[in-house]
Amino acid sequence: MMERLQKILASRGVCSRRKAEELISAGRVSVNGHVAALGCSADPETDEILLDGKLLPSQSEFVYLMLHKPRGFVTTLSDEKGRKNAAQLVADCGVRVYPVGRLDMDSEGLLLFTNDGDFANSLMHPKHEVNKTYRVIVDRYTPEKLESLKKPVTLDGYTIRTPDVKLSCPPRADDRAELLVTIHEGRNRQVRRMCAMAGMEVRRLIRISEGSLKLGDLPKGKWRYLTAGEVRALK
Repeated sequence: MMERLQKILASRGVCSRRKAEELISAGRVSVNGHVAALGCSADPETDEILLDGKLLPSQSEFVYLMLHKPRGFVTTLSDEKGRKNAAQLVADCGVRVYPVGRLDMDSEGLLLFTNDGDFANSLMHPKHEVNKTYRVIVDRYTPEKLESLKKPVTLDGYTIRTPDVKLSCPPRADDRAELLVTIHEGRNRQVRRMCAMAGMEVRRLIRISEGSLKLGDLPKGKWRYLTAGEVRALK
């Protein structure tokens, strides 16, 4: 059956569909000896599909896992600055997996990894609006700034949906406070930028849930496989 090339690459655990489109556009994918173009289709059962001159891996069992990412780790698969990579923390899972979305280097908490490109694409696509909740410790807190944080703002030309924001405990005398912030999108450094626009400085940011999945008591720097029920719920 004919399928779009980016879907085939994703289904073989090579990368996400978005990354597959980049690989195709860069001329790194060929079908039956011809360099493929974005928008091309192929039959994965009968056509010879190569990435960088090598056959795609055969269809394998998908892996889904959750990492408690510590601070100081980037989530890109390659980093020109040689910084520590979150993928290094899950390298012992036995298969090549890649992160679903990102957490910036100074943030920590729940980060999903998988080799199921369709699953990753569905979670990252803006139209699905998977809720993400963060525990956020801020300085320069005031009740007025909290109310400002609850309002939609425009980031990168996109007006976000109204976030769910609340205090998780009474603020300290030094204007430091702990908030629970739930967002419905995944704009770059969204929570940090929202807090800055409200006049508060983020001191610590921990993602504690994504969709129905919760970080729970998973130790920092450790990972675990998702249960079949958790995967079904996310799908």
